[in-house]
Amino acid sequence: MTHRLRLGVNIDHVATIRNARGGDHPDPVRAAEIVAACGGDGITAHLREDRRHIRDGDLARIQAATGLPLNLEMAATDEMVEIALAHRPHAACIVPERREERTTEGGLDAAGQHNRLAPIVSRLADAGIRVSLFIAPEERQIEAALRLRAPVVELHTGEYAHAEGEQRALELRRLSDMAALAAKNGIEPHAGHGLTYDNVQPVAAIPQLAELNIGHYLIGEAIFVGLEASVTRMRELMDAAR
Repeated sequence: MTHRLRLGVNIDHVATIRNARGGDHPDPVRAAEIVAACGGDGITAHLREDRRHIRDGDLARIQAATGLPLNLEMAATDEMVEIALAHRPHAACIVPERREERTTEGGLDAAGQHNRLAPIVSRLADAGIRVSLFIAPEERQIEAALRLRAPVVELHTGEYAHAEGEQRALELRRLSDMAALAAKNGIEPHAGHGLTYDNVQPVAAIPQLAELNIGHYLIGEAIFVGLEASVTRMRELMDAAR
């Protein structure tokens, strides 16, 4: 029997809307509470260098609001390591970050940044934080994660999400192959980026995947149908794919 696929909901863009006018509304903590009430399995939040959405003060409030595990997306910087060590989230997903980008584009070059990443992964792991690397679905990146002793990789699904026809089928095969390779080597594979109601099921059907992290699409749909309804529908589609 295939295990249940977990759904982590990224609530960054609730904070983006809040920050557009300042003040406290809409509160990402309320979003976390709704996700917990309607079957979400975790909360993902990206604390960026420029604090464009989630702010430092949000982290402790999110952790206190629900019993769901917090997955802190973070750049590989000394500042973010210290913040992670102070808050002790369930997981820390190391992502590439460039100030000029609108959102995280592409995967972390774990293979090319081994010496930079190794002490960061070790410090987080020693603190009991489950480290994940957000990487492209490539064999060399899986091998790098293995050398770094990262227990989790999150496969970037953006190329799959943006592709069409035969190219999408090729990208799906690449995701499937790399999820299998990660699992074979004792690394838990997750996936995320650009997933929607229309494209999630082929990815959700990959048996080795343990978790999908989805944010922008769910928050966008919530404008029209509400957050509970958008998360519930995604949960239904994921379950049907399994």
